[in-house]
Amino acid sequence: MKKLVALVIFLLNWDVYAQKKAEKQVAHSPVLETVAELPIRPGNVAVSNKGRVFATIHSLGSRNIQLIEIKGKNKYIPYPNDSYQKNEGPASDDAIDSPLGLIFDKKDRLWVIDMGQELGKTRLWCFDIQTNKVVRKITLLESIAPKGSFIQDLAIDADNDWAYMADISNPGIVALNLKTEKARRFGNAPQLNAEDMDMVINGKLIYFGGKPARVAVDPISLSADANTLFFGAMNGKTWYKLDASLFRKEADDKIVAASIAKAGEKPISDGATTDQNGNHYFTNLTQHAISKLDTKGKLTNIITDSRLKWPDNAYLASNGYIYIAVNQLNTTPAFTGGKDEGNPPYYIYRFRYNFK
Repeated sequence: MKKLVALVIFLLNWDVYAQKKAEKQVAHSPVLETVAELPIRPGNVAVSNKGRVFATIHSLGSRNIQLIEIKGKNKYIPYPNDSYQKNEGPASDDAIDSPLGLIFDKKDRLWVIDMGQELGKTRLWCFDIQTNKVVRKITLLESIAPKGSFIQDLAIDADNDWAYMADISNPGIVALNLKTEKARRFGNAPQLNAEDMDMVINGKLIYFGGKPARVAVDPISLSADANTLFFGAMNGKTWYKLDASLFRKEADDKIVAASIAKAGEKPISDGATTDQNGNHYFTNLTQHAISKLDTKGKLTNIITDSRLKWPDNAYLASNGYIYIAVNQLNTTPAFTGGKDEGNPPYYIYRFRYNFK
């Protein structure tokens, strides 16, 4: 009888403990804040040191406007001005075509990778947001980025003047010397390819191009010292790393490939970023979440919210927030094989997080 009473007391106390623990977790969970409600799909979002918010508009969402600055919850302007947008016209070398990845460097310059899906050539734009002027426009050679490339994620090493880009169409990493504008393509490594795993969102198998999605190397990021490049396939749960300094030393592909190692686990993700302490943050497509891979190798969801309907990228801003572009990309015709099933508005969110 005493044992039974003790068990009952233990279970009651455990229920109280579990409830308090759950309440504590909820109390410390990040709060998702709305930054912008948009009638068109954002691609990626980036934030300047002074808190100015910019976003590309996904090529699967608009032929009118391609790059914007957020001016309020329901207000945005074309960036740097209207003349750089397509405005439903044909693609032009003087205008932005199909941008996606964007990032600020240490000098607070905005870099934008333009896939050139209609124009047929990939360009890297750099904007001085103080003057709102284009300060660099680099066109990749056709041998590096042939027509049909989908070069869509971007990392900038401002200290050494290098840029790194990921191509999911012809799985590879493009390394660009910003001083000489000479680029090379690194491919043929199995780690660049998609893993053989299905993407299932809300119980529905996701197709891309009429087949179950198998999207190759997509998110990339750099370590704080810019000597390690991290990458992984969208359809993959392995996060890899390689020695980025080898590109600067012009090492051949075999040596670069030999430096590839597993950095940890990741979710099926479209975007990723790395903080100054070596933690990694991923957009978790199948769980409507942002996941963190810490320096001890532990992968956890730091925020889960049903509003995260295809979080495309996560951006670590200097103001202590993670910004997220959410665009319901799986509802576009490229994924549905039919009509656009998106339900605007589309969102840019943010949440405050402790990066220690």
